[in-house]
Amino acid sequence: MINRLLVANRGEIAVRIIRAAFDEGIETVAVTSQADRDSLPAKLADRAVVIGPASAGRSYLDVTAVVSAALATGCDAIHPGYGFLSEQPALANACAENDLVFVGPSVDSLVRGGDKTASRELAKSLGIPVSEAVEPAADQTSTVELAAALGYPLIVKAAAGGGGRGMTLVHTDDELLAAIERGTREAQEAFGDGRVFVERFVTSGRHVEVQILGDGRGGVVHLGERDCSVQRRYQKVVEEAPASGLPGGLRTRLHESAVALGRELRYLGAGTVEFLVDVERGSYFFLEINTRVQVEHPVTEMLTGIDIVRAQLRLAQGGPLPAQADIELTGHAVEVRLTSEDPSRSFLPTPGRVTEWVAPQGSDVRVDTHLFPGYVVPPYYDSLLAKIIARGATREEAFATSARALRHVRVKGVQTNLGLLADLVTDPDFTAGPVTTRWLETAFMPSWKPREEPHG
Repeated sequence: MINRLLVANRGEIAVRIIRAAFDEGIETVAVTSQADRDSLPAKLADRAVVIGPASAGRSYLDVTAVVSAALATGCDAIHPGYGFLSEQPALANACAENDLVFVGPSVDSLVRGGDKTASRELAKSLGIPVSEAVEPAADQTSTVELAAALGYPLIVKAAAGGGGRGMTLVHTDDELLAAIERGTREAQEAFGDGRVFVERFVTSGRHVEVQILGDGRGGVVHLGERDCSVQRRYQKVVEEAPASGLPGGLRTRLHESAVALGRELRYLGAGTVEFLVDVERGSYFFLEINTRVQVEHPVTEMLTGIDIVRAQLRLAQGGPLPAQADIELTGHAVEVRLTSEDPSRSFLPTPGRVTEWVAPQGSDVRVDTHLFPGYVVPPYYDSLLAKIIARGATREEAFATSARALRHVRVKGVQTNLGLLADLVTDPDFTAGPVTTRWLETAFMPSWKPREEPHG
């Protein structure tokens, strides 16, 4: 049984975990950096512990500090949220060594599923399509020859971790070598693992992912799929569920592939299997497994009524899975990510003090956030301020509700991407049907003109 849970994260996901733990009757301890000691998670948790300075690398990425805080405060378990240590086997190992429950998959699943190279091999062994890819050779000439044989454009990816770090689109040999060098460095800094590989880039691709839950004993169910194709520099901006315009047979194959991977891993808890759908060919490829809860999990919760974070907590304690036949998806949901960035200045981060914050209200609107008036957005971390989720009986209704909700958002003190989001969810090309992963950067942003937003 979990009686006291350490929340090893910050921001809105820490608030989300604390809320789920409260509903489960579990006490919470929030760990914070010096920069977050007055944050909403610190205020909401039963107890807060400062574990390091503002730098993420010396606080939220410090396995020893996190585990020591859990032991010192009498916690039974650690929930890593997303990002930071969530997909690091080192934290799961440390939990096992100290009799702490890790609210996430097993170390084996983290190693085999969380590593892109290993998970690609696993997918291939199960007959799941994967895109063409090669690993860098020992010398530059051989690397160029191997990669060029795939055909440009290509994309360089980090083997460990995710979130777009270490990823670069390249069109020439020179760009390729520079991207491999830069990607190796970024991956080493972000994940402690500098391995990269080179993959053929699909120019007309849709990013579609399947949410799974597993009981760690081979039982796995899916909660449908999400479309996350609206991206900027491989960072998701808008997500929706279900993915519209997929042929029924393709949708079924995506679900079946995700469940097969989960079963092979004997997956425990919540995970997401990501695919790239080739629009021109009508085919799909496995991309990666995110061995954690996803930022965009609320759109799935809105359709299924299943609280994914509470499910994580229950499954970590040996609780049962819902039956696949009992999982129903109703309607459509859209999530937008409100960030402290200035889209008119190349999405420059805009830290500072929030002087006003008003969230929209409505029976079909949900807001996940850690904001409050007077909160100081620090410059050290991800710029996510809030997730605004809207639901409707149809895709059209969901987008209309999202647009109304965004008109009622009030945030002052820092520049945000609110105007961009409002324009996105009313854009006729986007609302008329699905778009590809290149649409935002190549079709929408070049002609987008920012609005004047009050942020003083």
